[in-house]
Amino acid sequence: MSVRSAATQEAPQRLVRSLTLTHAVLYGLGVTIGAGIYVLVGLAAGRSGMHAPLAFIAAAFVMGLSAASFAELGTRMPVSASEAAYVHAAFRRDWLSLGIGLLVVATAMVSAATISVGSAGYVAVFLPIPAPWIISGVVLAMGAVACLATVQSVTFAGIMTLVEVGGLVLIIVAGFSHGTGVVTRLPEIWPAAGDTTAWIGIGGTALTAVFAFIGFEHLVNVAEEMKEPNHTLPRALFLTLGLTALLYGLVVWIAVTAVPPQELARSAAPLALVFERLTGLPLITMSAIAVVATLNGVIVHMIMIARVIYGLADRGSLPKVLTRLNPVTHTPLLATAIAVGAILVLALAVPLAGLADLTAGLTLAIFAIVNLALIRIKSRNEAPAPGTFVCPRWVPFAALASCILLLLVDLLA
Repeated sequence: MSVRSAATQEAPQRLVRSLTLTHAVLYGLGVTIGAGIYVLVGLAAGRSGMHAPLAFIAAAFVMGLSAASFAELGTRMPVSASEAAYVHAAFRRDWLSLGIGLLVVATAMVSAATISVGSAGYVAVFLPIPAPWIISGVVLAMGAVACLATVQSVTFAGIMTLVEVGGLVLIIVAGFSHGTGVVTRLPEIWPAAGDTTAWIGIGGTALTAVFAFIGFEHLVNVAEEMKEPNHTLPRALFLTLGLTALLYGLVVWIAVTAVPPQELARSAAPLALVFERLTGLPLITMSAIAVVATLNGVIVHMIMIARVIYGLADRGSLPKVLTRLNPVTHTPLLATAIAVGAILVLALAVPLAGLADLTAGLTLAIFAIVNLALIRIKSRNEAPAPGTFVCPRWVPFAALASCILLLLVDLLA
């Protein structure tokens, strides 16, 4: 769920169909391109070295298959409570619908914890204090922002999104301005066909790279606000994924050509190190942008988690006390407090690599369930409404298989 859909859910009136394709793509990029790339470049480089960009391309391919399933389900059912609605429509089991809703909450909590841990390395450039103190301060401060009136917290997050995307563009521009190595070293991306260890490593890294693509699926949560969602939603999904994959692939390749992969892996602020190496400017420049990116990621997840908990309680699936809104901010403070507490515990107790892999694994599990839901719906041979985006029958099967394959490869990596 996105911050925008969280805001609109609290409004009693019907949602207005005002979003064009341009709006939708910008929205999709805003919720997809986040702190994950700032945090995970070092991990990816350490695991796959010069082959790391392939892992992001593989992750984008897997996400693309599931995007097609989301496109069909999103045009069949253009509703805000997306994953839970799809599962309920397919299997007609309230407990399963609740389960997928809680799984979405759990995944978002782990994702926010991952970003919180990753923020420590960048914040430490400005505040050289122990990481646990930084993590605690970040989570609690962003929790306070998430408790503000929705329009205030969403505006705050929106401004930071512009800054974080600009940071990645700076990396790309600096990389191409630095010399010809970015082009001449391209053959190093592809490992030898018989290098089993490298290919397995790429598969395992791809699972982590999935984390950096999390968010595009939230476009289905604003389908009710799109003009002609049957046309706009599918195009927005695929354009968002394609542009994100291009941006990520360039950033990761520039990173591993500018700084030796193992040095990147040891850095607490890898993209800041890349920027310093390329431009000669101090770490503080990119670190400031990365701090904004990581803080934005934490806020967005906190708002989303609180609204999902509130929504489940409002439908009677969770205790009604979670639906209470603060009379001043009109936000669910108890639900937000639960989100903040869970994120803080996870961030302090679980290593970064473990958190990223766990988030990606849970996301793949959600995607697998969504693909199963589409398979079940298609098996009934119910004719979709005119104008619905319809993907070939093999697509959800391939998407389901790719999600399972990534999880299996991670076990071997």
